[in-house]
Amino acid sequence: MMVVLGVDAHKRSHTVVAAGEGGEELGRIGVAADREGHLRALIWAARFAERRWAIEDCRDLSRRLEGDLVCAGELVVRVPPKMMAGVRRSARTRGKSDPIDALAVARAALSEPGLPVARLEGPAREVRLLVDYRETLVKARTAAQNSLRWRLHELEPGFDPKPGSLNSAKTLAEVEKVLANHGGVVADLARRETTRIGELTKEANQLQAEIATRVASLAPSLLAIPGCGVLSAAKLVGETADPTRFKSADAFAMWAGVAPIPVWSGNAERFRLNRGGNRQVNAAVYRIAITQLRIHDPARTQAARHQAAGKTKREALRILKHRISHVAFRAMLEDSQTHQPVKSERVV
Repeated sequence: MMVVLGVDAHKRSHTVVAAGEGGEELGRIGVAADREGHLRALIWAARFAERRWAIEDCRDLSRRLEGDLVCAGELVVRVPPKMMAGVRRSARTRGKSDPIDALAVARAALSEPGLPVARLEGPAREVRLLVDYRETLVKARTAAQNSLRWRLHELEPGFDPKPGSLNSAKTLAEVEKVLANHGGVVADLARRETTRIGELTKEANQLQAEIATRVASLAPSLLAIPGCGVLSAAKLVGETADPTRFKSADAFAMWAGVAPIPVWSGNAERFRLNRGGNRQVNAAVYRIAITQLRIHDPARTQAARHQAAGKTKREALRILKHRISHVAFRAMLEDSQTHQPVKSERVV
C-alpha cells in the first residue's frame, strides 16, 4: 500500500501525518525544523515501505526539509496552497491544527495525481534570487525617482526631466546642477535622492550583467526566441526551475496562465481568459509577445490572420502568448538536457 506523508511546515516545527490510500490517518509525528528533526522524520517514515511525501508549496518554510528529503532519495511532491481550502471544507473533522492541516495536505496529494515533483534547486534558483533582488532595487529606484520629481517641481517648476530619463547619469548630472542653486531641507533631500538613484542604477546594471552571463549559459535556446531578452529569459528560467516536471507544453501553458479555461456545458462550447497561473511567467510571455508584434514578421502575420477571421486585437495577442509558451517550454526542455540534476539513492 502506498502511504502519503503529509507535512504541515512551520518556522520552528514540522508535523507529519501518514495517510493510507483511502485518506485514513495511519500515524503522526512532530519534529523540529532542523536537520536533526528531519532525520527523525525520515527514521519514523521508514516503517512505510512504499511512501511519498507531500508538502504544501510554501518554499520559504519547506525548502530545507525538501532538500534533505530529496538528498535522502525520497519522492516529494508539492501541493499548491489553493488546494487546501477545498480539502479542509470536505473533511468531517472541524477546526484547524497542525495535524489536521498535514492530513489535508496528504489527502490533497491523494486526490491529485499529477502534482509537481520536488527536485534539488540549483542554478535556476540562483537566477531567480538575482532577478528578485534586482526587481527590489528597481522598485526602490522608482520610488526615489517619483519623490525626486515632486521635490524638483517644488524647487524648479519649469524643470521637468523626460519620463525614464532619471535612469541616466547625464540627466542626474543636470539635476545636481539645478539643485546647486537651492538650499534648505527640500534641496538637501533631493540631492540625497539623486545620489541614491545613481547608486541603485549602478547596482541594478551590475546585477543585470551577471544575470545575462548566467542565462547565456543556462538558456541559449530560450534566448534565441525572437523578442526574448535577458530579463524575460531569466524570469522564465527562475520561475519554472525544472521544465521536466510538466507533462506537456499544455500543462506548462496552464501553469503559466496563458491557456484559456473551459466554461461550457451541453452544446455551447466556450472558453474564458485564465486569470490564474504564475503571473510572473505570464508577464514574461506577454513581454515577448509584445516585442514580437513589433519586430517579428511571423508573429505580426499570425495576429493579422486571426484579426481578419473576427478575433479582437486582445484575443489575437492571447493566442500568440499561448503559442509562445509552447515554444518557450520546448526551448527550456532543450536547454535542460545539459543541466540534468544529480539523482540520489534512498538512504533510509
